Amino acid sequence: MSSLESQLLATASRHLKALAREDPGFLWRKRHGSPMSVAGDPDITGLWRGHHFEMELKRPGETPTLLQAARLAQWARAGAHVFVIHSLPELKAAIDTLRSVVLC
Repeated sequence: MSSLESQLLATASRHLKALAREDPGFLWRKRHGSPMSVAGDPDITGLWRGHHFEMELKRPGETPTLLQAARLAQWARAGAHVFVIHSLPELKAAIDTLRSVVLC
């Protein structure tokens, strides 16, 4: 993970941790690659009051790899909300999108 992606992860972590403190119905985890993980799965997985989401973090201007795009599509077909996040404004927009679904 590049330093820009690491900075985005740190920013995302702060926002997601704050949301989890505010709402006990919000749960998220950072995936860490290991021999037991599925290659290409998104960086962040979570559940907000029964609504599953997946987030892939990317440096500005970058797109998911073909494998990452395929995994995101699999999650979407299974009903998850999927996002590719390049910046703090995109993260906030994703959270707003989830909030509109969860709290309606």
